[in-house]
Amino acid sequence: MDPREARSANGWIGIDRDGVSVFKGIRYGEADRFRPSEPNDGTPARADTYLAQCAQVPGLMEQFLGGSSQPMGEDCLGLNIFTPDVDACLPVMVWVHGGAFVNGSGSVPWYDGTALARRREVVVVTINYRLGLLGFTGTDDLGIGDQISALTWIRDNISAFGGDPGSVTVFGESAGGASVIALLATPAATNLIHRGIAMSPSMPQLRSATRAAEAIDEVIAAAGVDHPDALATLPLDQLLAAQAVVLSGSGDSLTAFSPTLGGAIVPADALDRVAADPRPLMIGTTRDEMHLFTAFDPAVNSLDLDGALARYRRWFDDDAEEALDRYRLRRPDHTPGQLVSAAQTDQIFRHPARRLVERRVGRTHLWWFTFPTPAFDGVLGACHALDIPFAFDNLHRPGVEIFTGDGPERQSLADRFSAAITGFAKDGDPGWDDTRSGTVVLDGDGAQTVEHPEPELLELWDGR
Repeated sequence: MDPREARSANGWIGIDRDGVSVFKGIRYGEADRFRPSEPNDGTPARADTYLAQCAQVPGLMEQFLGGSSQPMGEDCLGLNIFTPDVDACLPVMVWVHGGAFVNGSGSVPWYDGTALARRREVVVVTINYRLGLLGFTGTDDLGIGDQISALTWIRDNISAFGGDPGSVTVFGESAGGASVIALLATPAATNLIHRGIAMSPSMPQLRSATRAAEAIDEVIAAAGVDHPDALATLPLDQLLAAQAVVLSGSGDSLTAFSPTLGGAIVPADALDRVAADPRPLMIGTTRDEMHLFTAFDPAVNSLDLDGALARYRRWFDDDAEEALDRYRLRRPDHTPGQLVSAAQTDQIFRHPARRLVERRVGRTHLWWFTFPTPAFDGVLGACHALDIPFAFDNLHRPGVEIFTGDGPERQSLADRFSAAITGFAKDGDPGWDDTRSGTVVLDGDGAQTVEHPEPELLELWDGR
């Protein structure tokens, strides 16, 4: 065998990266357009090239993360495995990428699992799933079904790559974090997942069946057809053009393409189910999530205090002035636009996560990532997705320092964070107390458990 090759126990041929075996582009499922995927246990073959990334319209996240170099296509249901020992029986960590359910790929360089596999003795798997109009039109939630197909393949095959099918942790960020929540609630995935890690889960994207029906009408109008069935025969570029129109419209683009509560897969009472689920859960957000999306938006940056107050009135009505005062007290260095971003951060990410934690009966660990990047003169703060290269211990990847800065304190934070999530994947314990003892704050100075921070801000969102 070529010394640069690696082989699984059942014959897949991958790449040897200095002792870590990497298997790319294993096709876990097959699916016709707008049809559910079926697990694929095909004949082992060479696995040294990523499959195509699922068809999409590239977005902001891809600009920051570097995106995947793979072409786009509909034959995209692949997974990638990073393992330190194909003959072992190690905990498995399955990464579900983010991208608002419309962008992203498991082959993004920041998601490379080599460092975690080598340093932490875990098997890392990254997956693709159908996105946007092809994955989340209507209530069938084909994209979530793809994730379940991938998990089924992993259960049935991962032992040949040194993984333990009885110890599978699903982790993901943003839409990937929301996917973790959806999967934990889904009966079809109950026996496929043993622990979950939700990084910045965008839980407001879990939409109602009513919203799903509205989105279908938006898609039909944008595509210029009379019935959803007509979408199946349209050229791919026409479908993506229709998707772009819907996402750029004046409606709720956040839920135009996303999982449906009460649809074919995710139960209507999903959050209640996750609250009552005994499986261990880690969940966390960054301090300044929305800065990633607003820092370079002139419509936000040009706001004065009166403009910020007008935005706050949309959320808090007669309590807007008090709410703005509370945020100004906690964020004295923020511009009016950043104060709007801070409120949106709590509305979309932090408050939903905290409310779920408060209801959880199973072992739960809550973190708050507050390390601010000095990049772009510091305007991003501790923004959305900043924690990804720390979790993967991938600060060395090309282009990462453009986003994170290059300060020496970064590596110690990556050491702590990656050790915590892999420790959790091994035995359900990240080395932190259960969240009922407080929130773990991750910053450049270390990791410390504190009383749940800023309760006077989060309580503003109660009942809204």
